[in-house]
Amino acid sequence: MTLEEFVGQSHLLAEGRFLANAVRAKKLSSLILWGPPGSGKTTLARLLAEAVGAQFVSLSAVLAGVKDIREQVERARQRQIGLFKQTTVLFVDEIHRFNKSQQDALLPHVERGTIVLIGATTENPSFEVNAALLSRGKVLILESHTEDDLRTLTQRALTDEIRGLGRLEVALGGDAESSLLAAAGGDARTALNTLEVAARAVAAQGRKSIDVADIEEAVQRPIIRYDKAGEQHYKVVSAFIKSMRGSDPDAALHYMIRMIEAGEDPLFILRRMVIFASEDIGNADPNALQVAMAATDAFRMMGMPEGALPMTQAATYLACAPKSNAVITAYRDARKDVLANPAAGVPNHIVNAPTALDRSTGAGRGYKYPHEFAGNYVPDHYLPDELHGRVYYKPSDQGHEASIKERLTQWRSQRDDVADSDD
Repeated sequence: MTLEEFVGQSHLLAEGRFLANAVRAKKLSSLILWGPPGSGKTTLARLLAEAVGAQFVSLSAVLAGVKDIREQVERARQRQIGLFKQTTVLFVDEIHRFNKSQQDALLPHVERGTIVLIGATTENPSFEVNAALLSRGKVLILESHTEDDLRTLTQRALTDEIRGLGRLEVALGGDAESSLLAAAGGDARTALNTLEVAARAVAAQGRKSIDVADIEEAVQRPIIRYDKAGEQHYKVVSAFIKSMRGSDPDAALHYMIRMIEAGEDPLFILRRMVIFASEDIGNADPNALQVAMAATDAFRMMGMPEGALPMTQAATYLACAPKSNAVITAYRDARKDVLANPAAGVPNHIVNAPTALDRSTGAGRGYKYPHEFAGNYVPDHYLPDELHGRVYYKPSDQGHEASIKERLTQWRSQRDDVADSDD
């Protein structure tokens, strides 16, 4: 297979794009390929190395240690100073699984140019890869394969007699093709593995056509129709959010599991729950955001299938929590005023005055330190003069926010009384 035959990731490989330019220049820099499973990270790394004439060496972060890294680096150094002065591309699969010391072991060799590092990860590299290592390369985001991409790959596999399944002489019916694409969920590896299992089973039975039942048997579960990029995706996601907002944990679970079983990225679902915790619950139950974040962290550690348990815990907690949209309303209203008054001045009495020059301008003069007053509160104004009296955060009567509302109402009343007396 050549780079020209690679399917997908045209935003990186099309003429004039980043990787196309690198290949044309025969100059490959260190890269982190971030993308979902089956998006072609390993294949792309190997083809890039071949395209620039480099030696391709692969390590698995699950199995390799610092000793393995040092061995490969030494071999890379020998190639670099050898007769052909060949560059080595060291590919580290699942680089997010390397700990700090293992990632640090790569750093000096990347800096010296002994190796060109290509790391592959399904996790956000900003959180999982050392900042020093990230700064020595470029992060490229790979996308899930489109249905057209998968259709191209599966048809090629069915007709290629040397590298594919062409010798079996089986065909994929229209309904079966749709089922296969739904089961793959943008994952080329899943699509091709499923197709091979189904094709060999059909050929063994002396049949020539793969049907829906053959695909379902190959994946060992019914195919749930769910287009992650289309209308069905948005319908189910919307139903999930609205079920939680409507405090129906049973419906929320139905739609969550429907997405999981159809191949939706669980981290996408968890991100929606984190957003929901602030947007629809907020301070009515401050623990909601902690639960959603803890579920996300737990899933990253556990993976599937066990990761579905903290997801279920979070979805049911959020659905049953008291609701308030005061947070998003406050943000929206405050942002509107910021955009309308981008140069609003900061009241002089709350400006820091670390130097004599600052103090001579009156900065900090008249500031009342709340901790020196009863209840750690003193009526004062902090908004710019142009926005004096604006109220953005309006707590609801739900859950913990009810006590916040009571306290804030009292404070605001005292502040308004002081403002009236100043007038």
